[in-house]
Amino acid sequence: MAITVELPALGESVVEGTVTKWLVKEGDHVLRDQPLVEISTDKVDAEIPAPEAGVIERILVPEGETIPVGAALVTIATGAAAVAKISEPKQVDAKKTEAKQAAAAAAPVPAPRATPVAKRAAEAASVDLQRVAATGVGGRVTKDDVARELSAPAAPAAPRPIGAPAPIHRVALPGTGNQPPYLSYQVQEGDRVIPMTPLRKIVAEHMVLSKQISPHVGTVAEIDMGAVARLRDMHKKAFQAQHGFSLTFLPFLVHAAVRALREFPRLNASVLEDAIVEKRAIHIGVAVETEKGLVVPVVRDADRLSLAGLAAAIEDLSARARNKKLSPDDLRGGTFTVSNPGRHGNLYGFAIINQPQVGILRMGEMVKRPVVRTLDGEDAIVIRPIMHLALSYDHRAVDGAPANAFLHHVRELLEAGGIEL
Repeated sequence: MAITVELPALGESVVEGTVTKWLVKEGDHVLRDQPLVEISTDKVDAEIPAPEAGVIERILVPEGETIPVGAALVTIATGAAAVAKISEPKQVDAKKTEAKQAAAAAAPVPAPRATPVAKRAAEAASVDLQRVAATGVGGRVTKDDVARELSAPAAPAAPRPIGAPAPIHRVALPGTGNQPPYLSYQVQEGDRVIPMTPLRKIVAEHMVLSKQISPHVGTVAEIDMGAVARLRDMHKKAFQAQHGFSLTFLPFLVHAAVRALREFPRLNASVLEDAIVEKRAIHIGVAVETEKGLVVPVVRDADRLSLAGLAAAIEDLSARARNKKLSPDDLRGGTFTVSNPGRHGNLYGFAIINQPQVGILRMGEMVKRPVVRTLDGEDAIVIRPIMHLALSYDHRAVDGAPANAFLHHVRELLEAGGIEL
């Protein structure tokens, strides 16, 4: 019998993936769980394994093609069918080969892949999609590509004489369509033009989509991390010896955010058409930077974990993210996200909400600053480790008062320092 391998769901809100590289070819014998193909999405790069041992019968999607979740990738002959395929003598029928080549040459050129909007725009303007340079995800022609084709000169430019200045090319900004000249950059000689990878294009599309869907509002809190720093210093050597990895500040932030989400469940929610769904489970997405880009693995039931448990879960997910060992389940179901830009995080910054969540908390860089504190009834200037936390929230679901109260509670929990490992 033959089985079909389909593209699985590879993360929360992921609806499609791009085939970046086939690791097998038709006729290859494969083992169960052997990687078949590399897939890129906006969330993760993943290898799709063979569900059963057998022989690759037919590869259905070429490299570079973007397909929806559930689409067929490849068929594998298994059992008796696989044995038959292995034992088949590989004979070349010259006449059949010639007939196939002739049929391929006579076949009409397939229509280019284009978005529905681009197709309608091309039909309305009588533009041949075969002539349009595609810049969309997976080689799709977009509406902006059609607009650029309409505005392009009809005849090609004459060859540039030796020694003449380089021609000027316009690079359109994404989503601007047939924009006026001041909205495009003129590429100069010596500039380096770097085409977006399929993953980068998908990330860009999702970031734009999030800003279009959610009215982002931001608020910032200044946190005195002195109590947390003292607690960490007291336990970091014993923690390292017991667990085998360093105790960072990130688990403290996640722990405080989880406790605050219990008090303010409106931040642990999603907008569902004309309703707001406050979620019972608290699953925290933790943004991790990898060589391929940003991924957001999820700590499950974070409200049930101690500080040490959170630290262990974050360490495990971060290591597997950097080693490309994350599974699709590691990326699903986040209800709130904490983003850590690293040691050089600058003062603060507002992150884009990870759909379909309604809030994301971004850590700033922790630095020592002079602040005023009351000591023995007198004001004094003291040095404290200060960090800024920036909350981005979806104003459709969250008003300013609960958002500010949530962030203030996070601050209270961290400055109190009453956290047990």
